[in-house]
Amino acid sequence: MSVLKEVRFPAAAELPMNIWVDDSDSAVDIVDALALSPFATGTQPWARLASLERVRAEAALTPPDGRLVRTAQEEDGSDARLFCGDGWTLRVVRHRNRCATVSVTAVSEELARSVLAKTTEGAVEPPPETDHIEMGFWWFGPHGPRRSDKPITSPSWEQISGNYSARVREAVGRVMTVTPAEVSGRLLLLHGPPGTGKTSLLRTLAREWRQWCQVDCVLDPERLFNDPGYLMEVAIGDSGEDGERWRLLVLEDCDELIRAGAKEATGQGLSRLLNLTDGLLGQGRDVLVAITTNEDLARLHPATVRPGRCLAQVEVGPLSREESVRWLADGGAEEFAGQVGADGATLAELFAARSGRATTPAAAPDTPGLYL
Repeated sequence: MSVLKEVRFPAAAELPMNIWVDDSDSAVDIVDALALSPFATGTQPWARLASLERVRAEAALTPPDGRLVRTAQEEDGSDARLFCGDGWTLRVVRHRNRCATVSVTAVSEELARSVLAKTTEGAVEPPPETDHIEMGFWWFGPHGPRRSDKPITSPSWEQISGNYSARVREAVGRVMTVTPAEVSGRLLLLHGPPGTGKTSLLRTLAREWRQWCQVDCVLDPERLFNDPGYLMEVAIGDSGEDGERWRLLVLEDCDELIRAGAKEATGQGLSRLLNLTDGLLGQGRDVLVAITTNEDLARLHPATVRPGRCLAQVEVGPLSREESVRWLADGGAEEFAGQVGADGATLAELFAARSGRATTPAAAPDTPGLYL
């Protein structure tokens, strides 16, 4: 049984508050409560927060003129520290994955901004410049929709075009050069078997469109289209500094959402997707949606592929046998050409062959499973 205890902090802590704790609370929870106390009581009504990634190992994340009043560490490596200064309170939580959360409350907005800036100055490593681009990632967290920017590897179309058949290269090449003035549909559909390189195409598309379009990947698309509030936050959101740019929402492996019979299986999910691409929800916002699926085009809901809705529909299939053999030869692995069957090979199978691994696909399971 949990035992509740009232903890009264002495005046010397300069954080006057009463909180209730039980044996499920940790020392880090106490630090969190103390950090919120000045804001909750109104003594420091201005609050600012920064979520940091790629934090340098040597970064102190310590304000220059603050004093450390609490510190707590958990078994998973998370470290929480509480600092106090003249008119401000600062909480720093560092995680093992090089991420950190820095929050500050202060008696004025200017002071809060200043303390936060001094604490985080130079703490984050810049993203790699070569073959990397910033992509946004959305998910629904405990406190609602969250978005985080992360650098991803993103080669140019010239670098990876040889990984695709001539038919795919022609179709995708047109998409890579699209400009805002040439957008004629809001849905980009990439369909084909697993391992054919659909995700790689989207990473490269983010690079080729970087001057005019921000690419965001939604990690939980099934929730996105079943939660109107989440959908509004992601699709509409706050324009911010990128208000003049288009946005591309990437939804991977959304078979259930767009296959025939999706209306019965997902309820309003399909309707909301269509509304986002060319309905009232999408009006006034420059939003595109890219979907990857392993389903054959004939098995998709006809409403998703009707004329005028799609910017492009591209079937990303395996390379022919001739193209596969040439691919291996160009990579200096022509000795593995004998592993390529008469129907050719997928990109994943070619990379496996070039590394010396067997390319025979595993038998299909009797029940549906996760895609690779």
